Amino acid sequence: MKVNGTHYRSLWWDADKGALQIIDQRWLPHEFRIQHVDTLQDFADAIVEMRVRGAPLIGATAAYGMALAARLDPSDAHLDEAFAFLDKTRPTAINLRWALTRCRTYLKTLAEADRAEAALKLAHEISDEDVEINRNIGLNGLEIIREIAARKKNGEPVRILTHCNAGWIATVDWGTATSPMYQAHDAGIPIHVWVDETRPRNQGALTSWELGSHGIPHTYITDNAGGHLMQHGQVDLVIVGTDRTTRRGDVCNKIGTYLKALAARANDVPFYVALPSPTIDWTVDNGVAEIPIEERLEREVTHVQGLTEAGEIAQVQVTPVGTPGGNPAFDVTPNHLVTGLITERGICQASADGLAELFPDLSSLKESA
Repeated sequence: MKVNGTHYRSLWWDADKGALQIIDQRWLPHEFRIQHVDTLQDFADAIVEMRVRGAPLIGATAAYGMALAARLDPSDAHLDEAFAFLDKTRPTAINLRWALTRCRTYLKTLAEADRAEAALKLAHEISDEDVEINRNIGLNGLEIIREIAARKKNGEPVRILTHCNAGWIATVDWGTATSPMYQAHDAGIPIHVWVDETRPRNQGALTSWELGSHGIPHTYITDNAGGHLMQHGQVDLVIVGTDRTTRRGDVCNKIGTYLKALAARANDVPFYVALPSPTIDWTVDNGVAEIPIEERLEREVTHVQGLTEAGEIAQVQVTPVGTPGGNPAFDVTPNHLVTGLITERGICQASADGLAELFPDLSSLKESA
């Protein structure tokens, strides 16, 4: 997508520097900073510290990390070490393990002398695939928005609520939940997006920054405002992203998603999840019982970051000194609360049968890490 008129992906390979370039998202939406990543420790820090974030983008970043590992030492032992080092950075988003497994499995089929070049090529392919997956999610989700728009009075916008940031900076490009929004806006369909702030990291501000850059009307709201808006008929549908989805359609996403699904069900508001296929964990059935939930630093809860009146980025404490902060980063929405899954291959029910019908070639896969 574009920043100040220039097209960017969330990461890209700089052949001249021989290093990966990323948008350091810790400073958004107030500052746009680019960082090059050229050591395995840099890759791990970028993922842990959320310089890169969002399941698809974490996966693409990990693929480039494996490419670096293959360049440094293409032996099986070193690839295993790099895999383990990067795999432990974040536990919930399945794309990390998916990308690492895909890279390591493929590279071990090759002679060591061929691995470095092949690894970089595969990282490029994974990134390009992500862009195309998300573009197609947008085209499929566009049909839902188009159907709602057809029932509206002339010029009345389709009102969409989203949670967290499942936008282009959470992927390589387009985004997942935002992709249908971009497609609808570009097709001339009036939309208005309710953007949840998404405490504790206020990632809704990233969505607002994205949408504003693209000219899409939106309003930034508190996390607790969504239910009220639904009660008063001001939300036509909810679209969120996902960090891991089970084979039966349970959806793990940023903390607070479950509450939005409950409110949507209580008010007959369609609740859709934008789901790229690499985010499906075919080895997990019951999301609540089986998906590990990342517990992040309490400082993310006790402090907030923002722009001061002097124009400086600063953190301030919002809790009494000594009060601990609990910070589960994700929750799981059971499949019965999900209206449908918007994938690159079409829209399906959030169920084992629905996913298997769309992905018969993947539904029997087992983890091979």
